[in-house]
Amino acid sequence: MKLQQSQFLSMNELQEQYLKKTSKVSNTVNDRGLSFEEIWKQKTGEVKAELRFSKHAANRLADRNLTLSEEQLSRLNEGAKKAGEKGIKESLVMVDQLAFIVNVPNNTVITAMDNTRASENIFTNIDGAVIV
Repeated sequence: MKLQQSQFLSMNELQEQYLKKTSKVSNTVNDRGLSFEEIWKQKTGEVKAELRFSKHAANRLADRNLTLSEEQLSRLNEGAKKAGEKGIKESLVMVDQLAFIVNVPNNTVITAMDNTRASENIFTNIDGAVIV
């Protein structure tokens, strides 16, 4: 920014500075690498973000040596999306032999287990289930 002796920019300097900044705005991204348009679509519901795994869920997956294939992860995302469309807040999502409790509004997997770990196959604090 070039300042004149009067500490004010001339109209030409201001116009040049403004036009340079506005051309950059359309391509700016936040610290997660998302553009304004992508964030807008997520917030307005046009694009649903991928599920996140809570620390607890990530630890459960690691402790139980559970891994998800890309296809299973895609089905888990689809199950959470379907749960949200039905108004479910806390959902059990079954993918093959794996069970996930998903907080749908926060788009977060809370915990994960396989059928051998699910004692008596009882799931509490859910208001819906999706089997994909």
